[in-house]
Amino acid sequence: MLGHKRILFVGGKGGVGKSTSAAALALLHAKQGFRTLLVSTDPAHNLGDIFHTSLCNKAMNVAQHLDVIEIDPSIEARDYIKSVKNNIKDVVSSHMHEEVNRQIDLASSSPGAEEAALFDRIVSIILDESAIYDSIIFDTAPTGHTIRLLTLPEIMGVWIDGMLDRRKKRNDNYTQLLNDGEPVEDPIYEVLQNRKVRFAQVRKLLLDKSVTGFIFILNPERLPILETAKAISLLKKHKLEVSTLLINKILSQDIEGDFWKKRKETEAEYLSWIEQEFAQQQKFYIPLFESDINSVSLLEEFALHIQEKMMLKIE
Repeated sequence: MLGHKRILFVGGKGGVGKSTSAAALALLHAKQGFRTLLVSTDPAHNLGDIFHTSLCNKAMNVAQHLDVIEIDPSIEARDYIKSVKNNIKDVVSSHMHEEVNRQIDLASSSPGAEEAALFDRIVSIILDESAIYDSIIFDTAPTGHTIRLLTLPEIMGVWIDGMLDRRKKRNDNYTQLLNDGEPVEDPIYEVLQNRKVRFAQVRKLLLDKSVTGFIFILNPERLPILETAKAISLLKKHKLEVSTLLINKILSQDIEGDFWKKRKETEAEYLSWIEQEFAQQQKFYIPLFESDINSVSLLEEFALHIQEKMMLKIE
């Protein structure tokens, strides 16, 4: 039983039905009366198409008790760089502002800048913007990106520890040499310390199984199985446990024709592989629909299948 988790991360390979599943889970939570926030961290957003609504970087209501955000990494990166500039403007001398800002602008175009900004927004949603919600469900980007995001609290915590240590040694030296033994004020140290605390808070929440759950979506096909197995193994190294799998697009037993029967035989081999490969995870099997989930009514039907299969009871 998955039960009710305040935070859910839904991951998986592209094209397996990840966004549809995340939207369906969010709809289930909302219909149970829980104030639910569905967040897309995938740059190739699909939630707006699913709900037939133009979404943006701020929460928008799409159904009773259900709000949706499609995070725009470029907006987050711009705001992030602006905040960095504000944090250091009182630290460096005025004649250095132009050069420092130029260096920051160059850094903002480097690989990983948008990912770091995206992570900051996720931290903000979990710690600051979640007070009015009972459930937060993240529709994540394809698997590799998801793993980087989920492991960033641990990695960034270690990195910031190193930065704080170097900063402290610098401040201690200034205290001894320039300030007659009085501690020097260091806004940058305070900013780093604050970020360390926030990352630790998020890390604690991610590790708390009573609060956070991880669901991976896959199809009974070779590549999704291999990718899911690798993702579960990598996350486990960071003490993040994926406890639930949703196996999507299962062929009906009533299929006819040699082609489909052959496909069903192949599928049976993959399903057997899934049972063996993921013996430790809860597994729920969802049938292939006759059409794409391209309307809210079909999404509701899809959600009912998930509810039936998972026996989802939100307490």
